[in-house]
Formats: sequence, C-alpha cells, structure tokens
Amino acid sequence: MSSFPAFNHYALTVSNLQRSIEWYERLFDSPPVAVNDQDNYRAAMWFEPMFALHENQHQLEGDVFDEFRIGLDHIAFGCASREELESWPARLDALGIKHGEILDRSYGAGLAFRDPDNIQLEFFLPIGS
Repeated sequence: MSSFPAFNHYALTVSNLQRSIEWYERLFDSPPVAVNDQDNYRAAMWFEPMFALHENQHQLEGDVFDEFRIGLDHIAFGCASREELESWPARLDALGIKHGEILDRSYGAGLAFRDPDNIQLEFFLPIGS
C-alpha cells in the first residue's frame, strides 16, 4: 500500500469573495491565478500556496466562522525555521492584520490570526524544526 497522499489544497467558504480576495492577496503577496464568477459559483484560487476561496448563494445571513462548531478549527501555514516564524508578526502588523503572540507548546510554536470572516489561521513551526 502506498503512503497517504499529501494535502493538495484548502478551500474556504467566505461571505464576500471580493473582500476576501483583497485580504488574501495582501497576505500571500500575489493575486489569485484564477477567479470564477458564475451565477451560483464564485471562487478564487492561488497555486502558491494551493488555496481557494468559495462564495455561494446558500450562506446564512450574518453567519461567521466559529472554530467551536463542528468542522474546521484552523489552517496552519508551515514555517521552516524559528526565524521565519518570528518574522511574521512584523509582516502582519505592516499589513494591518491583527494577531496574537507566538505561543510555544510541547508540539511546536504558532502565531494565530484571523481573516475577514473570522476564520482562524496560523503560522506554525513543529517541534524539532
């Protein structure tokens, strides 16, 4: 049996595609490689990282992300070194993105922040990296 395949991409449902595109463009420092704007399916996607945003017509009015409900808790972007992780607070500050402090845990260190829909994101360095 072959090994379990690596993650290919993440796709998040957002409340306002244009607002989220603008926010993630700043975070990723690049525009999406494709934007699909059809009647009932609006989406944007990046290849670095492999990441997509979806907006659909079936969302609940006023609904916001909550990691305490069933489903997604957060998405973590991997850092290769402590120096890389420690560079992110200043970059997020420059982008006007609120964030927490770097937290060290027994399994690694992380820096949490949120997108416009309150979706929790993190820069993460596993222990031993």
